[in-house]
Amino acid sequence: MDRVHLNPPPAADVAARADAHAVTPLLNCLLREVAEPHPGSGERLVYRLSGSGRLLRVRGERRPAEPEVRAAGAWQRIDHAELVKLVADELRRHTGTSNHELPAEMLDSREAVAALLAARARAVPPDDLYLRSEQSLLTGHPYHPAPKARGGGPVTAWLPYAPEAHARFPLTLLGLREDAVAEEGDSRALDALGEAPPGYRLLPAHPWQLDLVDLAPAFADGRLIRLGTTDCEAWPTAAIRTLYVPEHDLFLKFSLDVRITNDIRRLWRHDLLKLRRTDAAATAAFVTGRAAWLSDRGYRTAGFAFEELAVLVRDGFHGRLLPGTTPLLAAALVEGFEGSPLDGTADPAAWWEAYLGAVVPPALAAFAEHGVVLEAHLQNTLVAVDADGTPVQALFRDAEGVKLLPDVTRAAAWERLVYCLVVNHLVEVAGALAERHPPLNPWPAVRRELARHDLPEITGLLTAPTLPGKTNLLLRWTNADGADARYRPLPNPLART
Repeated sequence: MDRVHLNPPPAADVAARADAHAVTPLLNCLLREVAEPHPGSGERLVYRLSGSGRLLRVRGERRPAEPEVRAAGAWQRIDHAELVKLVADELRRHTGTSNHELPAEMLDSREAVAALLAARARAVPPDDLYLRSEQSLLTGHPYHPAPKARGGGPVTAWLPYAPEAHARFPLTLLGLREDAVAEEGDSRALDALGEAPPGYRLLPAHPWQLDLVDLAPAFADGRLIRLGTTDCEAWPTAAIRTLYVPEHDLFLKFSLDVRITNDIRRLWRHDLLKLRRTDAAATAAFVTGRAAWLSDRGYRTAGFAFEELAVLVRDGFHGRLLPGTTPLLAAALVEGFEGSPLDGTADPAAWWEAYLGAVVPPALAAFAEHGVVLEAHLQNTLVAVDADGTPVQALFRDAEGVKLLPDVTRAAAWERLVYCLVVNHLVEVAGALAERHPPLNPWPAVRRELARHDLPEITGLLTAPTLPGKTNLLLRWTNADGADARYRPLPNPLART
């Protein structure tokens, strides 16, 4: 990680900013999942918490801040640590169950933000606008209680690999004995990263993952050998375990035995074994049109450490990105970064129509014409902009999150698509755009774009009073599987336009 010699920010400033970054997503979860609006006056919004009946008020609606609790006839300000205690108590009352793990994750997430803020003050952000967008997410998922938790490990273990700290690093190269190789699809791009001796195949590894697993027996008996590191550097993307190698225009996705948001981020065997079918279906859905699919075209691993050492090969941009355009992470448009076109557009209404025209049609066509349910949320969508910052193309990624009909029912598939594309994605970009460019109302344009598509579900989407909102707080509190999405009805802005 390159550094510049700047004066570090004062500790008090870092603490206050870390609290602010950590409080907002936790409040979003609490207010969405276990609270109801309560009559109040003034510039702050008041909510009644369902577990205890306590009143909580906050500043702001889309990104709530400065929480205060009503006690002894007065409003009392609480910080992040006190909010964690409040949330835990509410969830115990609401669910009747306890969870000692999640409060620790919430605190870990806040401490991680503090470490990232301090590191960013000394780091050089990438000049490349795409990489800058991937590495911009200091707050992260706006509706997760612990979006920046890093498994509770020491900062020194994970900070060198953190995208938010503008990290880049060489990959560790292993030699894997040929009789221990397990692979499927096209993994030949891995062989260009180095050279393996006779009888071995090249296996790149994430250095953080190697610190998390015990491979001593395999090194001792020669199934694995160390071959040094790559000559080039890899850049961690917002997904943390997915790295981009610009010199080879290649994405590599690794296992990380660390809980990040809802899941331990391991490449699970069952997902790898169904990868080819899922990726082939997604690839077929993007044969025509402007939009592109970044194919997860193959994997390589060790038979004796199938999940732990798996590396997935994903397409880069060559031949998929429209000439003269720059891809940007959709999530970064929401959180903001230096050079974001949301800040620079002179015509936000036209920009928004262009954005919708790039993102919505391919996602709906994949569902309607191919039975492919993209996980088209903010972190799996890239939007390519032209020299003026106007969106012209969408690129989708991550076959692991794709669902296929008829593996899931059409109703369940549509609910998932609506959550990912509309609630997680369009609602957030619309909110960010409207905040930067008042008095823009983004929803008539969304209605027009959706109404153009001949899908039987569209009428219901445009008229339903609610949309499905994922309940990440309750999901984690009850230790449900991360893929076992549960939804709470949210007011539908499309029906009110």
